[in-house]
Amino acid sequence: MSFINTLAGGVGGLLFGLAAFLFVLSIVVFVHEMGHFLVARWCGVKVSAFSLGFGPEIYGFDDKHGTRWRFAWVPLGGYVKFMDDENGASMPMKDRLEKMTPEERAVSFHGKPLWQKAAVVAAGPIANFILAIAIFAAFFFFAGAISIPPRVDALVAGGAAERAGFKAGDLITTVNGQRIDSFEQLQRKINDNACSELTVQVMRDGSVLSFPVKPELSEVPDGLGGKAKMAKIGVQLASKPSD
Repeated sequence: MSFINTLAGGVGGLLFGLAAFLFVLSIVVFVHEMGHFLVARWCGVKVSAFSLGFGPEIYGFDDKHGTRWRFAWVPLGGYVKFMDDENGASMPMKDRLEKMTPEERAVSFHGKPLWQKAAVVAAGPIANFILAIAIFAAFFFFAGAISIPPRVDALVAGGAAERAGFKAGDLITTVNGQRIDSFEQLQRKINDNACSELTVQVMRDGSVLSFPVKPELSEVPDGLGGKAKMAKIGVQLASKPSD
């Protein structure tokens, strides 16, 4: 029974992950194609279809401009089709182009000036770029910037910080007079002054204490299979992020 429950949970998690993937993909595709669509309309191109998904249509409707808005069975992409396109990849209908009237050519994609065609093509990626900026801006607006506070959780035995007099619980406030608000700032300051003595101020039990400490170089993995040297003072900082 436990195996069946585990299997069911795994299948459920897989289906949820797949649904989440398709949902996010649909948003990205919709925004991408909407970029093409809006700029095409702005340039006076007649859009015959806006499709979210490929294959047979599940549901669709025509707007007042003659565009067919459709939702298809295969939710792995989408396309905007112009009136002179042979397919959703914007391949031109050569026979149709030759027989177009001046009025039809005026609203065809392939009859537009090069700069307008370039603008329509570029609008999709630009729309996704704007979407990414909007998502990150919203994340930071509602969640705030996440950082790790420069509070000492533990000391490396025999390290420079322990020898200087640091204790667990100390909150590092400044290094060489520069205010320190996060672990990332502290790390950069130490690396920028590798092997140089630093004056570090900490807050301990409501009192401000100052310690001279000299960083020590140690080898760490560089992520590429090799080693890199990094300056450290021998403290382990709080692992819990704070806003």
